[in-house]
Amino acid sequence: MFVPVFTLNLNQKILPGRVAIGEFDGRHPCLAAATTAEKVFIHNPHRVKHANIGRMEANKNNQEMSFLNIQQRVTALATGKLKAVDSDEGDALVVGTPTNLLAYDVDKNADLFYKDVPDGVNVIAVGNIGDEDSKPLAIVGGNCSLQGFDHEGNDPFWTVTGDNVSALTLMDFNNNGRKELIVGSEDFEVRIFSQDEILTEITETEAVTALVPVQDGRFGYALANGTVGVYEKTTRWWRIKSKNSASAIFSYDLDGDGVKELITGWSNGKLDARNDRSGEVVFKDNFNHSIAGLVEGDYRLDGKMELIACGSEGEIRGYLPSNAEVRRGAMDMNMEQESLRELAQRKNTLLLELNNYAQNKRISVGGASNLGGVLPSARGMSTNDLGIIPAQTQLSTSLAINLGTDTRPPHVEVSLSTSNETVIRGILIFAEGIFEGECHVLHPKDPTTSIHVPIFPAKDIPIDLHIKAFVGHKGSQQFHVFELTRQLPRFSMYCRLLEPSSEPLPPSWVEFKINERSARVALWLNQNFLMGDDLEAPADGKLDISFSSLRKKDQELHFHMEADGTVRILCDNMDLCGDLIQSLAEYLAVDDLRSNCDFPIELKKLESLIESAEELQSVRQRLSAEMADNSGMIRTLIVRAEDSRLMLDMKTMKNWYTQLNDINRDMIAGYKIRCNNHQELMESLKKVNQIIQKAGKLRVGKSKANLVSESRNAIKENNVELLIKVIKTGDT
Repeated sequence: MFVPVFTLNLNQKILPGRVAIGEFDGRHPCLAAATTAEKVFIHNPHRVKHANIGRMEANKNNQEMSFLNIQQRVTALATGKLKAVDSDEGDALVVGTPTNLLAYDVDKNADLFYKDVPDGVNVIAVGNIGDEDSKPLAIVGGNCSLQGFDHEGNDPFWTVTGDNVSALTLMDFNNNGRKELIVGSEDFEVRIFSQDEILTEITETEAVTALVPVQDGRFGYALANGTVGVYEKTTRWWRIKSKNSASAIFSYDLDGDGVKELITGWSNGKLDARNDRSGEVVFKDNFNHSIAGLVEGDYRLDGKMELIACGSEGEIRGYLPSNAEVRRGAMDMNMEQESLRELAQRKNTLLLELNNYAQNKRISVGGASNLGGVLPSARGMSTNDLGIIPAQTQLSTSLAINLGTDTRPPHVEVSLSTSNETVIRGILIFAEGIFEGECHVLHPKDPTTSIHVPIFPAKDIPIDLHIKAFVGHKGSQQFHVFELTRQLPRFSMYCRLLEPSSEPLPPSWVEFKINERSARVALWLNQNFLMGDDLEAPADGKLDISFSSLRKKDQELHFHMEADGTVRILCDNMDLCGDLIQSLAEYLAVDDLRSNCDFPIELKKLESLIESAEELQSVRQRLSAEMADNSGMIRTLIVRAEDSRLMLDMKTMKNWYTQLNDINRDMIAGYKIRCNNHQELMESLKKVNQIIQKAGKLRVGKSKANLVSESRNAIKENNVELLIKVIKTGDT
């Protein structure tokens, strides 16, 4: 346990994940956090006075506190320099709400800009994308979109992502001196953007709730199901899972060894620091309430950067790294405890193994005296009752497609079988994102030499199946454990059609050209589909193969390749076509790929969504105008009512207040309508952004970035025909 170097209690309820620290005057660090009362407080222990005119008001009870009245629910909060990093200007405070973004100059108590953000603000990160010399931006993650604003409120950066953005951070992912954007979303994906181009994607098992850079290309992450871990590039170093949810994560060198630890604040008030390489806990503390945020700053102005932990009830604690003596003592103690733990574990394993050998010997033929002088065969036992299995016993596995029955839908089947009369007593399969709890255990009532396990992958991603099988004789009390790993191909839920289908060809298609031999494409198909027999490229260089989906009845996929490298994919599922193109481009190391496409169902849906969004926008503007008119009438009625009260004309005063009550009731009803209107608008914009993202996945590299940029321009111009043309051809 480490002892905090300072403790404060601000007596303010803090919203989780909405805590930041900034030097708003360029010198003194101040803590900023969103409260449950639709306000942001700024705690300034250095008592620097601010201008009196502006949004921010001082707290009469606490001279160190000021409040920024947002009058909307605060959804995100961040601080950072929005002007040149080397300028004398202090940090800006950036506040997000469901509909707006406010950049505020706390030192001058004035707005930098206030913008409407139709896609909403879920998370904010402030910094440079790319080189350090590039213009700093406030990057906003919203409704399937990413948008970057400069200090004047212009938005030079915009792109789309697969789902609602739930986590965001900037870091040098490739160790090349340039910062990339790491984005987590509700579709379980972590995407790494270099400018507006996706470098890579990592699929997790739940919605990503937090991301933080650690060190040397490593970053920490937290999921909605209580998982916390660390990645180095796309390789996961470790992860742990808790029954509580991680409300905040941060990186800080708490043990003073020059390497940052992953600090996690939990919903139950627990605070722990874990080694970024192993996940081992090196520090822990406890709050009485859940942790709302973790930041770093020289809060005492003594030249030392403290780790500052904020509780949801306003308790603030600051921690410093341990000194060398404490660290050595803790390390020695940890090493001793770890050594004792390892030795005890080895001892238990060896004792168990020795016990198994002794039991086998006791009931073996040579140990008849231990069985009262009666041989095992005379007692109805055979060598099959022993725990020992034949030395040549092998466990084979295979993957196949099962078209299902009346009671079970089509699925992928993992089959395991032994090479002799030994039986499989139980099986354990660990696979992320397939089974509830990520693990599946099967104990057959009547063990046999083979076993079949149905698998229903929800997404088209390659999955490693880690299998442990208990193998032994039918009467065995002890079993041998076989451990093996099989990879489920990415598109395993598509069954190859060996006969021509009676169904008409799908009207949707995408076409592109690659400079590759059909033999390499055939290898890609063999690796990514369960083909049964390997596909071989014909001598004429043409490929023609069809699949049916196991998830959706009557959905077919047709893949055609001409000798000149022209590929045409026919399928109504735009998402699937995009996944196929991205997988093929990655396999063939294609950096840039243009394509033409036509998806009538999706494009018709896009037209109706844009029409719906236009109607909702016009209704929203009308409701806003009505609200503004009613606000003016309210001011007038209050003045008149107060005049009547001062003149002791109670009858007239009652009249004015009756009208005021009627208008207030109308405004409440109008507010409910506006809320519903806003939700419908957000849903429409989300679906529009998702279609653009799907269209982007049909291209690779610059062609993809160009499509996103042109699509945004078409939406700004409200030109539906141009947007559809961009989606079909990739440009204008």
